[in-house]
Amino acid sequence: MKKNIAAFNALHQQQQVLCIGNAWDLLSALVLEQAGFKAIGTTSWGVANALGYQDGEKISFEQVLTLAKNIIANVSVPVTVDIEAGFATEASAIADNVLQLAELGAAGINIEDSLKHEAGLRAQPEHCRVLETIRLTLDSKGYQDFFINARTDTYLQLEQPLEATISRGQAYIDSGASGLFVPGLSQADEIRAVVAAIKAPVNVMSLPNLTDVAALQQLGVKRFSIGNALSDATVAFIESQAHQVLETKNSAGLYDHPDVKTQFK
Repeated sequence: MKKNIAAFNALHQQQQVLCIGNAWDLLSALVLEQAGFKAIGTTSWGVANALGYQDGEKISFEQVLTLAKNIIANVSVPVTVDIEAGFATEASAIADNVLQLAELGAAGINIEDSLKHEAGLRAQPEHCRVLETIRLTLDSKGYQDFFINARTDTYLQLEQPLEATISRGQAYIDSGASGLFVPGLSQADEIRAVVAAIKAPVNVMSLPNLTDVAALQQLGVKRFSIGNALSDATVAFIESQAHQVLETKNSAGLYDHPDVKTQFK
């Protein structure tokens, strides 16, 4: 399984932007892999929705582990797992959660600095301690290259986020993170500034005004996540088709799509 860790790291070093296909269940992971995505990431939003919950650590970490185990066992590409803020409060407990994922065969995680039980961001020194503890725990167990994607929610929570993003981002890298993930970062000049300041791969997330991967490559971005966009589009399709069947009393619209190409066992 550790070969996937090496492969995942290598995908961040190529000239081409790494496009992460974000899955919310095994079916979506299989579709994304067979469509050609070179790595799969879980989307906490989509995973929670698929289980009937809103995002925000409202599901259990055991449910996260179960899904991760199922996806890792059934796809051949590297898998990175969204663990939100770590599903614990103490750094050692968060690190233990990450270690469990590494032992399942995950190649990496996303971990964010948003607080889950109150508003705001985890204090920068405290989050650095979390990252340091994760890195030390992984290194001590032979997972030195496990990819820690440190997500900062500065652009989702602060009015003037650029300076804080750079400060937190470099501190997170210095604390053992492998890359920086900045959802909400979308303006070209600010993307360029973050990329120039952070000495590690920078990850941005798809938004209605941020969809052109070729343009992001020109700005120096190394990783692009589709986030919850595909999950939301799928739910919207189900909703629209369900309403159409009930309103028209006719299921003909359910057959107006290409044949399914996904291969099943």
